[in-house]
Amino acid sequence: MESILIVDDEKNYTLILSAVLQDEGFETFIANTAYKALEILDNSDIDLVITDMKMPGIDGIELLEKIKAKDSDLPVIMMTAYGTVEKAVESMQKGAYNYILKPFDNERLIIYSKSATAMYRVIKENRRLKSAITSQYSFGNIIGKSKKMQDLFEMIQKVAPTNATVLIEGESGTGKELVAKSIHFNSQRAKGPYIAVNCSAFNESLLESEIFGHEKGAFTGAIAMKKGRFELADLGTIFLDEIGELSSNLQVKLLRVLQEKNFERVGGVKPISVNIRLIAATNKILKEEVQLGNFRNDLYFRLNVVHITLPPLRDRTEDIRLLTDHFIKKYAVEYKGEKQLKAIDKEVERLFYEYRWPGNVRELENVIERAMILCSGDTIKVSDLSKDFKENASNSLHLEGISVNAKLYDTLEMVERKMIERALKVTNNVQTHAADLLGIGKSGLNQKIKKYRLDLDHPKSLS
Repeated sequence: MESILIVDDEKNYTLILSAVLQDEGFETFIANTAYKALEILDNSDIDLVITDMKMPGIDGIELLEKIKAKDSDLPVIMMTAYGTVEKAVESMQKGAYNYILKPFDNERLIIYSKSATAMYRVIKENRRLKSAITSQYSFGNIIGKSKKMQDLFEMIQKVAPTNATVLIEGESGTGKELVAKSIHFNSQRAKGPYIAVNCSAFNESLLESEIFGHEKGAFTGAIAMKKGRFELADLGTIFLDEIGELSSNLQVKLLRVLQEKNFERVGGVKPISVNIRLIAATNKILKEEVQLGNFRNDLYFRLNVVHITLPPLRDRTEDIRLLTDHFIKKYAVEYKGEKQLKAIDKEVERLFYEYRWPGNVRELENVIERAMILCSGDTIKVSDLSKDFKENASNSLHLEGISVNAKLYDTLEMVERKMIERALKVTNNVQTHAADLLGIGKSGLNQKIKKYRLDLDHPKSLS
């Protein structure tokens, strides 16, 4: 809901204008002096100012100048009963969005107000997105060639054009918000706002204010009216991350928003309607939380219209090399050519494939960035990796899972077979690459494939 500040020393005039604009769905604020108008601007989110030109004290032109000093993009429509061309030109030169002569018809006022607030909505969204561009979050830019990731890309492509609510589940670091952004920026709402809220980052009272906004004086410290994330996301997408952390009270309120399509700010009584798409994410299994009584069953079904589960990195190891190359290129650009890295050492690559990656893709990115900072050559070596990572990676083979009476020869054969299967999988059955990864010759690999009677379906071989 856009907010309009009406400034005029004629009290009856402001009341009439307020009624007309409220009928069109605007929230209105009234000031009978420029001083009061500036106070309201300091304490409220305003999307348009409509001010009279001639007022006692600070007149409309001076008020315009003060508004533009605070926010050069905030649109201001000037009203005057003294409709001289000179005054109109002066106001436009000082940044007025438009001017209108008294008396005027309501239709013109409404047209001007809607076009001005629509323009400001785009400007505010551009501020939020800064230099982000649509292609940055296209699903083609989520890195992955594995079957699980290809299935994910297909799902995004199908769900993005719809308005369906989406629930994304996956471990921390798997890229849930990147998927949410991909859905938004490939949807019909792409030009609208994308607003994200981390539900685990606030306590209950602060989160309620953050999501729904609050009125001035609603609680101690609420010194100004503040629009919430739902309101800011109007005509766009709101992403609620870690939704499994919502309190039972906020679960009820969110359910009501999804059912009624409106809400009130904290401390407010006026319903605010919004047109949004909701995408939620959690690192918990929400269905289990329902069974445990921690999450409302009815809210779960409201959220779970389309369900997406992101695989952990350990379940798509064939993507590790692709992701590694991507992060090397990313940080080479970020460091402005200071790091001319081209590859990772084979021993590092083996460690990467053996490691379980509890922090998933986010952890891999952090490991690459740190290694690039410490690396003195053009190849990341084991010595460039952190001590903690090397210790954790060396413990990837969990001996406690092996029976105490297991025979050494049988166990070594089992490990050898598993390593060969994994090397063939991540290299797409290119035997030359798999042999190189394992540190053995191609002929030796062929012998072991025959020894273990591995079914390669359609193996590829490069000379």
